[in-house]
Amino acid sequence: MRILKTLILAGAATSVLAGAASAQVAPGAPGEVPTWAYAAKVGAGTAYEAYVDGQYRDGGKTGTVSKVWFSLADGVLTETMYGLIHEAQIKQLRLAVTTEAGLSVEGTDTDFAIDYLHKDAEGRPLSPAYRVTTTDRAGHYAIDKQVFTDPDGQALVLRVTVRALKGAVTPHVLLEPHMANTGVADHGEVMKGGLHAHEGDVHLTLRPSAPFEAVSAGFVGVSDGLTALKANGSLPAYTTTGDQGGNIMLSGTLPRLNEGESLSRDFVIGFGDSRAAANAAADAPLATGLDEVLKRFNGEGAHVGWEDYIASLSELPRVAAQSTDGGKLAYSSALMIKALEDHTHAGALIASLSNPWGDTVDASKPSTGYKAVWPRDFYQVAMAFAALGDRETPMAAFHYLPQVQVGPDTPGNKGDGGWFLQKTHVDGTLEWMAVQLDQTAMPILLGYRLWTLGWMSDADMAAMYGRMLKPAADFLVHGGKVDIDWNQNEIRPPFTQQERWEEQMGYSPSTTAAVVAGLTVAAEMARAAGDEAGATLYAATADRYAADIEKTMFTTNGEYGDGRYFIRITQNTNPNDKAPIGTANGQIAPQEDRVIDGGFLELVRYGVRAADDAHVLASLPEYDDTSIEPLYRVRYDFGPEGDQTPGWRRYGVDGYGEDVTDGKGYGVGGIMAPGQRGRVWPFFTGERGHYELARHLQAGTADEANLTALRQTYVRGMERFANAGLLLPEQVWDGVGTDSWHKEDMGEGTNSATPLAWTHAEYLKLLRSLSDQMVWDSYTPVKARFSQ
Repeated sequence: MRILKTLILAGAATSVLAGAASAQVAPGAPGEVPTWAYAAKVGAGTAYEAYVDGQYRDGGKTGTVSKVWFSLADGVLTETMYGLIHEAQIKQLRLAVTTEAGLSVEGTDTDFAIDYLHKDAEGRPLSPAYRVTTTDRAGHYAIDKQVFTDPDGQALVLRVTVRALKGAVTPHVLLEPHMANTGVADHGEVMKGGLHAHEGDVHLTLRPSAPFEAVSAGFVGVSDGLTALKANGSLPAYTTTGDQGGNIMLSGTLPRLNEGESLSRDFVIGFGDSRAAANAAADAPLATGLDEVLKRFNGEGAHVGWEDYIASLSELPRVAAQSTDGGKLAYSSALMIKALEDHTHAGALIASLSNPWGDTVDASKPSTGYKAVWPRDFYQVAMAFAALGDRETPMAAFHYLPQVQVGPDTPGNKGDGGWFLQKTHVDGTLEWMAVQLDQTAMPILLGYRLWTLGWMSDADMAAMYGRMLKPAADFLVHGGKVDIDWNQNEIRPPFTQQERWEEQMGYSPSTTAAVVAGLTVAAEMARAAGDEAGATLYAATADRYAADIEKTMFTTNGEYGDGRYFIRITQNTNPNDKAPIGTANGQIAPQEDRVIDGGFLELVRYGVRAADDAHVLASLPEYDDTSIEPLYRVRYDFGPEGDQTPGWRRYGVDGYGEDVTDGKGYGVGGIMAPGQRGRVWPFFTGERGHYELARHLQAGTADEANLTALRQTYVRGMERFANAGLLLPEQVWDGVGTDSWHKEDMGEGTNSATPLAWTHAEYLKLLRSLSDQMVWDSYTPVKARFSQ
């Protein structure tokens, strides 16, 4: 893994333009076609906000609810959100530095180092406030930055020190707004006291602690500050982008430094629904004092902040004790999954604070990327909160779920309800609408776990059973007619319209595992709620689905090994007919028995099958076979011989990743190419660790020696996949084909999405499972019925 890479710097804009008559309007509207930023984040943060009666409201023990999130990639401030968690307002903020050898730009010409500002005595992070140092590769300068938010307002703080190491240097701040979640239709004005950008009723102001030497507003690629600095070494004198909106950049020059000198400047970026509100949000932290703002963010002393949240996690100490890195990744994971919750809709847990392959994705239209709700990822994260001993967040999450369940009030729905939407905005706005049966089962599993933990009362469970869980269980039994937007289909479980990778229809081991488990625990809750008929129906249906798993999804004449293994998915009930499955992501339509994934391990995780089940054991050699050709191969090992970390792709023929022929990112220009290849996903290392723990527990061999071996292989393996900011990615580079455009090292996170909440959740759950010596996602009634 690379520890050094490139840089950040943050900014946004302020200012009241005095005298419109003197304004100089930048030419070149609307500028270049905008894109988002590099998705491999090394830092992400927001303020900790305490609930008020399970909701986010001003006036609680953390005061005003802050609704600002930031991300860091290549050492540079990247997508920064204000409002709802998906509403980006900034693409990036960088410094460009004029040196005696020419212009050097952060992220392009620098390496970086990153660390947490606030840690305990063991070096474990206590808040998502960061220190980033970017260093010019030619040795001319270094830039130190501290990045955090105002926990009592709508502002981002950047504390910057520039050091001239070789020759004289002149730094310039380059702010690229993407107001209202697009890179078009933005307007900007500048003055030496600050930079201001707006679109509609969304405004930002960047306030420096001392005036800029010079300022400029322009359209990216035509009249912006970076283009001018490259061309002639100085900013153009444009003070406004005028009446035409576009893709803009706002720039400010800092004082020239001689060799050996340094300069410190603070920048606060305020957000609001008017220029006055943005100005006030930017000015307030400076008036308070930024040292004090940081203490409040951290929760030091009497202040309630991130320290208090970490201290509230009753199980975190023993969970972290199972790590091999002293608990550093466990603490950062706890911070990260909490930071990925919206601050308007309590319990709305998103997948990642990133736009996958963002620097190749057109930002002309609004995009949530992964800053959205998938009930599948949502379940994983809610269960990780529970594993940490956080009672409030998973309860808020559970009570949020009706907002994304299909029913008579769902806009545009003319079909049957009970199922959960594939993907939505945090406010419930519909985005993707395929039916994925595991996403309908997982809310039932979450409710059962919260109830049996004693965190949800019998009365609350009975109420939610009638409102949400029974309709979901009924859909898992009967299916129904789906009629919403483009989706007009008849669903007949356990045949799913899409499985957990959202690409194929059919019978899936992983989907069926969740459905069987969900119906089994639904029967328990139905009985407790007085619905005896429902209890009988759900249990009987679970039995029927479970009885058909092997004959439907286990091939006995497959193409690999001895021909006996679970396949990823089949579109009919015959796993031996070598029928093709569908195409996806530009790839071929392979025959079903040539595509293997790890979905069969979910049967063991939930308790639908025992760890020593003959069909599960028979499938492991093919799943682990590294001799299979690269298109179909799933397992890859990382590190030196004798000390390797195992990793797995989602499945053979996965096309959700960089192109093997030229290294370009996924779907560049909206074109699906046959060379696209999905890489290794680190959370499969955790899934395998869970399976191996279950196997030792069943065999009675979970002694300290074997548990230590599991930690060294699977826990340490996931820790090795973390980047310098202790963030875990969706995918890591597997070395197959041409290097990606970002030249990642083997095992380094790709430009897909980092941090991925699911990966952090899987890591935390693996630690909890090892501590308990029991698989955290296993359900007692399921095991009792099917695997004991």
